[in-house]
Amino acid sequence: MHVYDRAKEADKLDDVIIAIDSNETEEALKSYKPNIQMTDSEHLSGTDRVAEVIKDIDADVILNIQGDEPMLDPVIVNQLIDAFEDALVEMATIASTVIDNIDYVNPNSVKVMIDENGFASAFRRQTKDIEIGGYYHHVGMYGYRKETLLQFTKLDQTENEAKFNLEQLRALDNGIPIKVVLTDYPYRGIDTEEDLNQFESNQ
Repeated sequence: MHVYDRAKEADKLDDVIIAIDSNETEEALKSYKPNIQMTDSEHLSGTDRVAEVIKDIDADVILNIQGDEPMLDPVIVNQLIDAFEDALVEMATIASTVIDNIDYVNPNSVKVMIDENGFASAFRRQTKDIEIGGYYHHVGMYGYRKETLLQFTKLDQTENEAKFNLEQLRALDNGIPIKVVLTDYPYRGIDTEEDLNQFESNQ
C-alpha cells in the first residue's frame, strides 16, 4: 500500500492496479479498498501478471511498478513515462546514481551498466572489480509500450535470464533495447527481512 499510494501521486498515470494471485492477499488489502485485479496463480513472474491485466486495456504505455519499492518517488514515475516521448523507446527502467560498496557485493542489489546513448548494456548481481565504476543501482520498475510487453511475455526464457535470475536479460538477448532513466534518489527495495527492518526503522 506504500507503493500504491505513492504511485497514485504520479499525475501522468491514468490508473494504478494491484495485480495479485491469492485470496490471502485480497483479504489483507480489502480494508484499503485499492484497485485490485486477480490473475492466474500459474504465472512465473510479475511481468506475466501485468500482461494479463493489460491485454484488454486501451493504453499506449504500461508501467510495472513492483510492490517492494516503498520509497517510490512519484516524480520518477512521471519521468519514466516521459521516456516514451521518444518513439524509439520500447522499454525503459530506472537506475539510481546512489550506489555503495555494499551494493557492489550484494547479489540482491542488481546493478546496471549504461551505454553512451542511455540504454542498458548489462545487468549484474555480481560485479568484477574492473567494472565497478561503470554501474548504477538498478530500481525494479519498468515501462513498456503495450505491444512490446505482450511480445516480451511470449518470448522463451533465455539462457542468461535463467543463469543470472534476471528477467530483463530476456529483453536484451532478444534485441529489445532498455532505456535507463537516471535518478539521484537513494532507492532501496525490500528484498530481505533486513531490508524491511531498516525501512521500518527509518519511518
